[in-house]
Formats: sequence, C-alpha cells, structure tokens
Amino acid sequence: MKHKLFAAALAAGLAVFGNADAQTVGIATSNPGSIFHNIGTAVAKAANDAGLNATIQPATSPNQYMPLVNQNDVEFGVGNLEEFNNALKGEAWFKGSVNENLRVVGLIMPIKEAIFVRADSDIKTTADLKGKPMVDGYTAQQTILPQLDAIYATAGLTRADMKPVQVPSVVAGADAFISGQSVGFIFAHGAGKVREADAAVGGLRALTIPDTEEAKAAIRKHWKSGYVVKMEPGPATPGVLEAGTYIAYPQLVFTNAAADEEAVYKMTKVIYESKDSMKAAFPPFAEFEPKDMIGETAPGEYHPGAIRFYKEVGLWKE
Repeated sequence: MKHKLFAAALAAGLAVFGNADAQTVGIATSNPGSIFHNIGTAVAKAANDAGLNATIQPATSPNQYMPLVNQNDVEFGVGNLEEFNNALKGEAWFKGSVNENLRVVGLIMPIKEAIFVRADSDIKTTADLKGKPMVDGYTAQQTILPQLDAIYATAGLTRADMKPVQVPSVVAGADAFISGQSVGFIFAHGAGKVREADAAVGGLRALTIPDTEEAKAAIRKHWKSGYVVKMEPGPATPGVLEAGTYIAYPQLVFTNAAADEEAVYKMTKVIYESKDSMKAAFPPFAEFEPKDMIGETAPGEYHPGAIRFYKEVGLWKE
C-alpha cells in the first residue's frame, strides 16, 4: 500500500484489522455509518481472518476515493457499479477525470435504497414530500443527486419541487434529518446511520416506490442500472413498516490494473468464501451470492487476479 488515505481518520481509531506479518492492503470506503463503510469493514475482517491484512481507509464518498484506487494509492474500494463505470469513462460527475485503470474484483449484493422520514409524520408517500425541506446539494457525493432524481421521478416530482437543505454527503444528510432541518433523507437500507436515525427520532418510515413499468422507466432515465425490489419488514431493515418496493442497483468491490495479482486473487477468494463471516459483521451480506460475483459489468473489466480465481472455481467463461 503506497499511501494512507486519511491518516488522521485512521489514527482516530477507525477500523484497522490484522497482524504485522500478513500482506497489507487498503480498502477505500465512505465515512463510518455509510453502507460502503459497513461493507468494507466486513470484508476487511474476513480478509484478516484469512491472513490478508486489510485496513479501512474512509473518505467522504467514492468521488474522492475512486481516483485514488485508480492510481494505486489504495488497492481496493467499495462502490456501486454505475458510479464505477462513470469514473472509468470520465462521465457524469467524473467528467474530465478518466479513471481508465479501475478494474472489477467482484459484484456483491445490491444496494437497496429509500428516502426515510419519521414514522410519526404525515408523510406517507414520495408525493407527500412536495414543498417540504429535503436534503440536496451533495457537493462531496454527487452520485446521490441522480438517485434522488430517480426516486422523485416515480412520483412525477423533481428536486425543484422541494425546499433544498444543502448537505455534502449522505451521512451529513442523515444528520440534517436527525436535527430537524429536513423532513427526510436518502440512505441505503441496513446501513448503520439508518439505525442511528431510527433510534434518534423514535422510528422511521421508508417511503416505497411504485412497482410499475412507468416507474421503472422513470428510474432508468436518471439511474441506468436501477431496478425495483420487494422488501418485507424485519429487524435488519428499520423503516420498512410493511411489504413494499424500493429502488435497487448493483454494487461491487474494485481495484486497479496495477494492483498485485496475488493480492487481488487472495481478496477475490476471501470474498467468495466468507459469506458467513461477512454476514456476521454486516447482516445485509445474507443476500450475497458468491456465484453472482461474475456478472455484466461492461465497460468495466475484471482484474487478472480475480479472473484467475474464478477460473479455478469454474465460474469464468471467456
């Protein structure tokens, strides 16, 4: 590992796993409380148990750390596939910054996402948000704006229909909601920050979206890889008060073309073989299916170290 991404954050006691004798790699994630930090922490714990020493290196968002993984300042990262491919091609919020060295390690379980409001509020649907103060801006995490657009579009709304509450990131957005500045916030189901918000306000409601062809088309206009999934209430999903449908999209662990092939091979093997361990650390890994680590990622390409492992287990097809 060439550089420590945010040394001050690490020194403050963020997750560091492993022993001095193991090969050491970094895993770039978003800030504590975020879905990507939860995922990265679970992967790092599994890697440490397998003898591949991994340190969590948090940043505000993939906007910041995808370029660092691209240039091999950090070996691995966690993100969503759409943002990964935007970074790879230098499109959308990565315009002017082509990250052509990014490579796929493997797909993991999808992100399932919602706008959350207080369970005791009179906001029951996405349409009820119209005219209300809602988180916006996301200057340090620009991937969130089209996700908001996609959810609003399912109700025939746009961000212009809300009173914007400017925040830099999803974690800051949740804090704005907890403090009463915003009536809602967007976050991934199961993330630590959602649990914090649920406890802080005495209960959340995750606003559902319609399971219709019109809603799906509206989502894809803003978020090409988005689709709709059904969720049931359960202890791992605060805010899901009844069965309903929500937006989902693929996420992945990624690396860079120059990353050591053996390290990538070992990390791929760790993820493939460690579902139970990762589930214990972060329950949403219950939906992770190792056989689905290979999938459609174009234009993103798999790293040779990952391909070597997938060939060994019979998953890789040229």
